[in-house]
This record gives sequence, C-alpha cells and structure tokens, in this order.
Amino acid sequence: MKIYCCLMLLWLTGTVCSSAQTIVYPHPVRYVTLHQEQKTIRMAYMDVAPATKPNGKNVILFHGKNFSGVYWRNVIDFLAEAGYRVIVPDQVGWGKSDIPDLHYSFHALASNNKQLLDSLKIDKVIVIAHSMGGMLATRFTLQYPERVSQLVLENPIGLEDYRTFVPYSPIDSLYKGELAATYDSYKKYQQSYYPQWKPAYDEWVRVQAAALTDPRFKQIAWVNALTYQMIYEQPVCYEFNRIKVPTLLLIGQADRTIVGKARVPKAIVNQYGHYPALGKRTQQQISGSQLVEFPGVGHIPHVQSIDLFKKAVLSFLR
Repeated sequence: MKIYCCLMLLWLTGTVCSSAQTIVYPHPVRYVTLHQEQKTIRMAYMDVAPATKPNGKNVILFHGKNFSGVYWRNVIDFLAEAGYRVIVPDQVGWGKSDIPDLHYSFHALASNNKQLLDSLKIDKVIVIAHSMGGMLATRFTLQYPERVSQLVLENPIGLEDYRTFVPYSPIDSLYKGELAATYDSYKKYQQSYYPQWKPAYDEWVRVQAAALTDPRFKQIAWVNALTYQMIYEQPVCYEFNRIKVPTLLLIGQADRTIVGKARVPKAIVNQYGHYPALGKRTQQQISGSQLVEFPGVGHIPHVQSIDLFKKAVLSFLR
C-alpha cells in the first residue's frame, strides 16, 4: 500500500518519492544472469510478443543514457501491433538492471545483449537505438554483424568525437557533479531535448529523478559518471564506414545535443552538435544507408513525434 501511494503521488504531483526499482513498466520485467569481472549480474528486460499475427521478426530496442527501457512504451506498442516480437533491455547500470562497479565499455554492453538474445534463442534481430543506444548499437552491429538484419539509429550521440572539443574531466569530478543532481537539474537538461517543452515530458524527468531517493543513489551516481566516461573515451564515429547492414538514420533537425556541452568554451560551442549536418555526414559514411529528417523535432523523435517516427520505422522495416 505504501508503494502504491508513493507511486500515485509521484505521477500526480511530480514529487520524487520512489526509488528507480518502483517505476512501473508497461510489460512484465524479466531477468537474465550474466557474469562479468568476477561478478554475477542481473540484466532486466521486457519480452513482448506480437499483438497480431507474428511476422517472424525480432526487434531489440537500445535506450539512451538518461533513460531506460520504459520510455519505449509507444514504440513497443506499434511494433507489436505490426507483428514483431520486441525485446527491451535495461542495459547493465540502468533502470531495473543491476548497477555494478565495472569497467563500462560498449564492447561489454554489446556482449551482454548478445548473451540476452542467446538465452532467448534469437539468432537475428532488427536493432532500433536512440541517443547513447546508437553508440551501443553501432558497436553491437560491428561486433556481431551476423546477428543484425537491419539497424535504425534515432538521433544517436557520438556522431562526432567529443574528445576533440570537450575538455576532459576526471572521474571524481564527474561523480561530484552526479551527486549534486536535483529534480530541477534533470528537468533543465531534458528541456534541451525539445524545441518546446510540454507537460507530458515531465513523465520522463520523474522516471530519471526517481534515482534521487533510491537507497543506492551514490552507487547510481558513480555508474552515471563511469558511463559518461565510456561515451567520452570510446568514440564510434570513425567506424561507421564498416557498417554493412541496411541502416536508417532518423534525425530530429532541432537537436543540438553535445555530451559535456557545459564544459565546451562558449567561443566554439556553436560549431558542434549540429544534427542536420551530422546526419548527412553519417549517411555518407554508412554505405547504402537511408536518412529521414524530422523538421522541428529535437533529440527524442519517438517521444515528441511518435506518428512521424512510426511511419518512418515501419516503412523502412517493410
């Protein structure tokens, strides 16, 4: 009863009172057990069956850094209705998965997802990925090309090498910044994802901010710092020309996301994060890829403009 009341207060008022583990997911959450760096780890995922006649195809969805599988809710719905089986993991370090102290790498995260698919006896998947998930999807596709039939990258970060213009920050400084997070700071950052803020977007701030009252908050903050460091130190933008699977780039044209933007000198910050140009450049690097541009759309097309996103994705997959 206490948890129920807390959740009701969270959703109705925006008050942050629940832990990350009490966030309500749209489908049952399951777990696969992994072993890494002498640790036993649980990775959470949703496995959603087709809502209509199965088409025999499987989709896996990779979430962004400030999110978890829960924000794919509407995407899961339209894919299941189109006959796809949909696998939605919370990457290790996020959401309902364990948040161990590890050396985080896109290679290891890719391996985790392969092990998840192996446990489900899924040989081939369509990968749809957003933001940081786009970097992971790139590494997964390069690491296991035989497992990927099609690739969809939705406003992926990592289209440029942040090390070349974002000043380095030691891990302890990153951790200190994560410990200082507040509901308002999370909201301010998420506001940069959209050309215009709408009350409906507060839902995703509340989901992220649930970590603030989680008993494991210091551990979550440490992993947040480690995974920022992963993004900064492990660029994928030099390897796009190695992708050989059919690829669709979905780019909200109003996106100006830069990881570490607050540390970029003001004199040069406007030279980077231009997704219209980055999308075109990336399409040229990935042989045979398609590019769909969404005018007036920011960093999360599947939240801001689900109908446009759905039309583009289903057209490509067919």
